[in-house]
Amino acid sequence: MAGHSIPHFQNDAGHAAVEIGVKEFMCVGASQPFDHPHVYLDMGDDEEIVCPYCSTLYKHDPSLKADETRPAGCAYHDEAA
Repeated sequence: MAGHSIPHFQNDAGHAAVEIGVKEFMCVGASQPFDHPHVYLDMGDDEEIVCPYCSTLYKHDPSLKADETRPAGCAYHDEAA
């Protein structure tokens, strides 16, 4: 089993761009029932990536922690666990 979990992000407010502190993550779209398949995204050497499902532009900001976003409130936390 992996030693870390992949951060998940959402965009309920429909922001044009969301800054995050990681380059590998999952996008879930928005909260249910407006979510989309949880898609793994990897920026690689780039500093930004667009989700192919919801078109959210994610920008890497290394000053943010793995669970921080700018604007705030875009980190997704599964409440089923």
